[in-house]
Amino acid sequence: MIAHHFTIDVEEYFQVAVFESRVARSDWKRLESRVAAQVTQLLDLLARFNAHATFFVLGWVAKRQAALVRTIARAGHEIASHSWDHARVTTQTPLAFRESIRRTKDVLEGIAGEPVLGFRAPNFSIVRGTEWALDVLIEEGYRYDSSLFPIRRPGYGYSGASPDPHWLERPAGALLEIPPATLRWCGLRLPAAGGAYFRLLPYSVVQTALRQCERRGVAGTFYIHPWEVDPGQPRLDNSLLIRARHYGGLRRTLPRLDRLLAEFRFRPIRETVAAMSNAHTGDAERIAVSESPA
Repeated sequence: MIAHHFTIDVEEYFQVAVFESRVARSDWKRLESRVAAQVTQLLDLLARFNAHATFFVLGWVAKRQAALVRTIARAGHEIASHSWDHARVTTQTPLAFRESIRRTKDVLEGIAGEPVLGFRAPNFSIVRGTEWALDVLIEEGYRYDSSLFPIRRPGYGYSGASPDPHWLERPAGALLEIPPATLRWCGLRLPAAGGAYFRLLPYSVVQTALRQCERRGVAGTFYIHPWEVDPGQPRLDNSLLIRARHYGGLRRTLPRLDRLLAEFRFRPIRETVAAMSNAHTGDAERIAVSESPA
């Protein structure tokens, strides 16, 4: 059986991109923290199915929840970077991005006591025109990225990219790309990797996407956030549409995760990285990614 990637973007409920205009970063430290209890639920669920995951952790969270990061690592899960403060790549200069990912890597490695190989941009915000971020990741010692969502969607997406794990050739070197799972339907490539797609759409959307990956002989990448297993989280003000998308289906998340873990096998991304790195260079798919439009 193909082992897929179960990934968790570790952030507080108030750090989600849609609340940036409502909750100032300077106010974060004054808000109730719920991430430890949420992550504990997910750790218990994974342990019940003997599954291991990749946790993309914000540096801001790690600095305040070091014991939680150590607990994740000691349970056999992978610790990876989700940036320092959830700032989208599209809002940063290359220098600010470098400082963010360097600081986060240093803090996470100091806490977990193991190398941090991977990165996922907040809101999958490495989009066309920001490919410079891939070079910065390579220069800062990252081995893989999981930010290029191969779909066309307002806000994020890297349409035309490969939907399967592949090597990217950049001026700074090679980087393994682990894209979120997508669904091929009627000639279209649709998002089906997790998050709101998992909570609000039929379970069969994610299920079918992972089955399509299996038929191609590759691992699919699923993602979820800790706040998505917490129906009791404080409600933050926003538009009706955003609140419906953000808070809808929260009570369905845990039962669906239970079903997903019973139906599919999962492993951390670092195991795929090791396998693909050990493969003969001539057998690895390498794709040159430039700043040219799709």
